Amino acid sequence: MIFSFTIFLIYAFLFAPILILVIFSFNSSSNLVAFESFSLKWYEALFNDVSILSALVNSIEIAFMSMLLSGFLGLCIGLTNQRIFKKLPVLPIVLPEVVQGLALLSFFIWIKLPLGKLSVILAHSSFGAAYVATMVRSRLSTLDPLLKDAASDLGAKPVRAFFKVILPQLSPALVSGMLIVFTMSFDDFIVSFFTAGVGSGTLPLKIYSMLKFGVTPSVNALSTMILCVSIMLIFLAFWMQPKEKKEYK
Repeated sequence: MIFSFTIFLIYAFLFAPILILVIFSFNSSSNLVAFESFSLKWYEALFNDVSILSALVNSIEIAFMSMLLSGFLGLCIGLTNQRIFKKLPVLPIVLPEVVQGLALLSFFIWIKLPLGKLSVILAHSSFGAAYVATMVRSRLSTLDPLLKDAASDLGAKPVRAFFKVILPQLSPALVSGMLIVFTMSFDDFIVSFFTAGVGSGTLPLKIYSMLKFGVTPSVNALSTMILCVSIMLIFLAFWMQPKEKKEYK
């Protein structure tokens, strides 16, 4: 009983602030302390703000392109058999975002790449590929190693065997990894802060600039929408993961 109550307090501490944010996004008043009545006025104001919509479009474009590039790079890294490349994908996952963002900024300046959407896409793909590679390699370890040999014995060439036999088996892990990358890219702030240029500001950066001039319920409405999209994509990613894992020796 005590253990269950402790778990409840932990979850309440974690999720109560998020719940309060969602509730106050429907507040009819601009008061962020007292809830007066239910209203959608702040959502209407949000959709009438051109600057926010522009940042939203930028975030979706960057997240989508980062997802595709991370999927390709992560699949290539996940399929490699060289030992050094099996360990390197862990580095972007454990590396602090501040260090990663500063390193990417220095690299882009060194190669004279203008800061903009392309730089943000490359930056997000640098850590997104690591997540995809990890999930692909995890799924690959559960596959029967004789599948490729069986396809070859039946006359399939290596390329055809990969696309017809191996890739369909890896697709749940690949798709779920790409969806997680989309969510992380859409929500990312620190790396985007270092690598974004003029006209390529993402939604998290826009929220930060709004906070500097005072918090309004429009920010709560915007945060609620981001929260809903993130939750849906994360659930979809976990739903796409294979339900059973069996190791073959």
